[in-house]
Amino acid sequence: MEKSDIRTVQRLALWGIPFAFFVMGLKLVAWWVTGSVALLSDAMESSVNVIAAIVAFAAISYAAKPADKTHPFGHHKAEYLSAVLEGVLIVVAALLIVKEALPAVFAPTRMDAPALGLAINFAAALCNAIWATVLIRAGKRYRSPALAADGQHILSDVVTSVGVLVGLVLAILTGYAVLDPLLAVLVALNILYQGWKVITHSVDGLMDHAVEPEEAEAIKAAIAANATGSLGAHDLKTRRAGAATFVDFHLVVPATMPVGQAHDICDRLEDAIRVVQPGAQIAIHVEPETEQAHGIKVKIERTIR
Repeated sequence: MEKSDIRTVQRLALWGIPFAFFVMGLKLVAWWVTGSVALLSDAMESSVNVIAAIVAFAAISYAAKPADKTHPFGHHKAEYLSAVLEGVLIVVAALLIVKEALPAVFAPTRMDAPALGLAINFAAALCNAIWATVLIRAGKRYRSPALAADGQHILSDVVTSVGVLVGLVLAILTGYAVLDPLLAVLVALNILYQGWKVITHSVDGLMDHAVEPEEAEAIKAAIAANATGSLGAHDLKTRRAGAATFVDFHLVVPATMPVGQAHDICDRLEDAIRVVQPGAQIAIHVEPETEQAHGIKVKIERTIR
């Protein structure tokens, strides 16, 4: 990731903190004017957004630190840890909502000033929808797991808010006050599901996935088109850690080729790969042609394995 991209991701993460406080404030006002347990549950989910935004900013800032002696490959995976923590917080929020909602199921009360409260909550949901779209797009563009997880969580918050609004309108129209706490329980179940998705996706990311198939094909094509002078390439491996992409492969050259010439080929290959994978960290193992290398090498005209 380029330095300008890193700064963009950090700015988005930083702005997410006051934005989360603002939306949570709107939802708390909506609950305060209505007394709705469902709206309280929605506000409690937003309180998790505040914590998640702070954690995401801290993780993104830490992940942007350059490699050092202790972490020679960088700190990129810190973003996945942030996303795991966010998933855990979501689950905690769901349990707290159930704790508040269950007693109200057996002793439901009618809402005060429902129209005003629902209007305020709708405004908060609209703000969240816009911000979630911004974060998800930025997370995909800059390959930021923390930013993408934050956006997905906020998007689930939007879905929750819409469901609460629809359900509360039905509760008002039908006069069934028990729908309010029941909606809060449904909100909690949805939050549990969203938290599980965030945790599993983030843990999966910690396992060093290869790049997507189409990205791997682009890397292979770049090698095949720019390895002129070598005899072939093999054993291509890729992995992704947060926003960083690592590319590793072996390049077979004639045994009599000077080191400087082999180095020039490697420079050309690195430049070509970084065109299709900007900022990639590339390791090319140059090996002279031997009987063993001859047996496993792949000609440049063919697709590397």
